[in-house]
Amino acid sequence: MTENASMSESIIPLLEKAAAAREPLIDAGHKTAFRLFNGFLEGCPDLVVDLYAATAILHNYAERPEQGLPLVRTAQAFLQARFPWLQAGIVKTRNSPSDEEKRGKLLFGAAPDRKVQEHGVWYAIDLCMNRDASLYLDTRNLRLWLFQHLRGRTVLNTFAYTGSLGVAACAGGASRVVQMDLNRAFLNLAKTSYTLNGFPINKADFIVGDFWAQVNRLKRAGEYFDCVLVDPPFFSATPKGTLDLNTDSARLINKVRPLINDGGWLVSINNALYVSGKEYLEALEALCADGYLRIAEKIPVPEDFSGYPQTRTGAPITDPTPFNHSTKIAVLEVRRKKGS
Repeated sequence: MTENASMSESIIPLLEKAAAAREPLIDAGHKTAFRLFNGFLEGCPDLVVDLYAATAILHNYAERPEQGLPLVRTAQAFLQARFPWLQAGIVKTRNSPSDEEKRGKLLFGAAPDRKVQEHGVWYAIDLCMNRDASLYLDTRNLRLWLFQHLRGRTVLNTFAYTGSLGVAACAGGASRVVQMDLNRAFLNLAKTSYTLNGFPINKADFIVGDFWAQVNRLKRAGEYFDCVLVDPPFFSATPKGTLDLNTDSARLINKVRPLINDGGWLVSINNALYVSGKEYLEALEALCADGYLRIAEKIPVPEDFSGYPQTRTGAPITDPTPFNHSTKIAVLEVRRKKGS
């Protein structure tokens, strides 16, 4: 038996254990989304499997993509046997030279699902629109927090991507949600989510533009919000500024602080793999030293994303403690100086 074949056979008990742990997440109508197998933390870093409604996404993370193909084929057979209700499967090849393969190609079935439901809220998805799958599964608990805490509040969602955090705020009764992203196609998908839920679409509240320039514009206009969300990509560069989450979390937080009402919230997310939880917490605590910010809450990543005690093997590259995953989510309470 070749090494690749041996590896592909050994994935089956890992997938079985992962699927058993996540059985309670499977809804009867197959409308929800969750991570079925996180190979990085559950024994096989070359493979990750997500379920979006009745569509499976298999992420081939092998450094040499062809070495991951036996794993993909074995996982596909397992999934179709274990979950006969699956209607489609997609493989995303992270290290392929082809952009199309990075975005995803159909493995089996017909058209992939176009929407999922979470906590009673619909989210439009386009699973092959880009390298990611258009709805981040690690922020599900944050979407629930937003749904539960923002009734009657005004919200600015920076780096909105497809707007899911803002959609959750709308569903929770926020009085106004401004969605901001550099990519118009992403915000168009956010509008589709609004339509699915019957939310009115105010075109002025969908801002296509550079974060640095648009935040400056909102400051000049005297705009204030009760909650600002900062969920940036790991790295980005535009003519207006660069961003590296290894070093720039504090700079981002200070950039948006002036936009937040007294007593409001700033939700900061850092998903830099090589920034430990201790380092991130220390950066936040340094910002809080002046008394105008306070760490109100740390929101954990769902266990299906981080792995369960009975399914996790090994240790992450950096220790996320006191967070439970390298996606580190903190809610900061903001106080404004009098007269500011």
